[in-house]
This record gives sequence, structure tokens and C-alpha cells, in this order.
Amino acid sequence: MDTAVTVKDVTQVYVTEERATLAVEQIDFAIQRGEFVSLIGPSGCGKTTLLSIIAGLIRPTVGTVTVAGGIVNGPSTRVGYMLQQDYLFPWRTIEDNACMGLEITEALTKEKKQGVLHLLDEMGLLGFKDYYPAQLSGGMRQRVALVRTLATEPELLLLDEPFSALDYQTKLQLEDLVVETLRAKKKTALLVTHDISEAIAMSDRIIVLDPNPGRIRKEFIIPQEIRSSVPFAARELPDFHVLFRLIWQEFGGVHHE
Repeated sequence: MDTAVTVKDVTQVYVTEERATLAVEQIDFAIQRGEFVSLIGPSGCGKTTLLSIIAGLIRPTVGTVTVAGGIVNGPSTRVGYMLQQDYLFPWRTIEDNACMGLEITEALTKEKKQGVLHLLDEMGLLGFKDYYPAQLSGGMRQRVALVRTLATEPELLLLDEPFSALDYQTKLQLEDLVVETLRAKKKTALLVTHDISEAIAMSDRIIVLDPNPGRIRKEFIIPQEIRSSVPFAARELPDFHVLFRLIWQEFGGVHHE
């Protein structure tokens, strides 16, 4: 497999007038093309800092990040970022919101707009393209946010707890939809989550981070039987519960050591 993302010796220090805070230290990992990796750990372990560095929103104090073979020096269409909030503009229709990324990058063509409509159709949203965000449920709005992210055809998707604001049933439905969509499109993804079950159900590999500063504590490879299932079905497999207990023990160590 080709390497899609490389994080090499990344350290981030935040400096204020009062103090310097070491957020993450000597982070090294790679993600293969088409792989789905999750970062988990308690608050203060630098998960969102790492996503911001990979997205090119902040530059690391030390180290480098490459995406699709190019060094990350700032925001790029190679990276799509999906957040906890959908950030849809209330005065724009669903179709227009889904086209926002293409508009911002001045890449919106007739063909690209057709691609957006096709994505909306795949997400079951084509019939709502002329609606406004206030007329949609939270889960539907997050599907629009996913379409907006996919429309620019990024090499890498960064997912920062995109389901945390949703009710449990909607969250489970969206997990299945996101995994099936990314697999079908052979997309590479990095998910940040506090939810161990979510990480196991969706991922090929999980990286557990220590806090204060964030360092890689351990990696877990998800068994093939789980990886080949959709998240809802994966939760019913015996290996799922075995792995959950192992990660829970590791996660507990993060808090108590």
C-alpha cells in the first residue's frame, strides 16, 4: 500500500506571556492510502492539535507532516476537515452549502456541481437540495457536511468527533454511512474520538495517546473480521468485546499512571 500521511517527529509547544505548554511530543506515525485510523485518549492528549497540524492550520514547533507526498505548509484541498458542528450557512440551500468548499477554492464547475448532486443522492439528500439547514435534522446536516467535505475530492479526511452532538441512533446510522462511503471511494481517514466503541467499529487501526504532553502510548490493529463489517454489525462480534476490554485497560492506564 502507498503511504498517504506521514507524521514525523512532531512536537508542538504553545507559548503565552505566562508560560510555555508542551502539547504533543515526538509524534511519529504513518497512514496508508485507504486506511482508517483513530486517535483516542483523554482531554489534554493533543488529539485536536494533531489534526490541526495535519490540516495545515498550525505549523508544528518541530517535525514535519506529509500528505500525498507533499509537505504540509498550510491548508490544502488535499485535506478535508469534518468537525463536531456542521457549520452550514443558514441562509444557503443544502445544495449551495454542499458546494461551499468548491466555491472557496474557485473549483466549482458545471461538472463539479453534478458531482455534488450525485453525492447528495448517495446520501439520500437529493430531494432536500432546495431546503435550508433549519429544515433538516442534525444527522441530515452532518451528511451535508460530509458531502461538502468529499466534494473537493481530498486525499485525506480528518474527522474531529463528527458524531458527538448526535443522538445515539443517528450516530450509529452515520457511522455505517461514513464507513461504507469512505471504503467505496477508497478514502484515507483519521478520526479523533473519545468513544472506544466508535473507534473499534470504524477503524483499521487505533492509536492511544498519553496526555500532558501527548505521546503515542500504544497502537492496536483491528481484527479483519471487525474491519470487514459495517460498524453496527461489528459491535456484535465476540472479538469486538475482547478488544474493547484491552483498550479500556490501556485507556484507564492513561488516566491513572
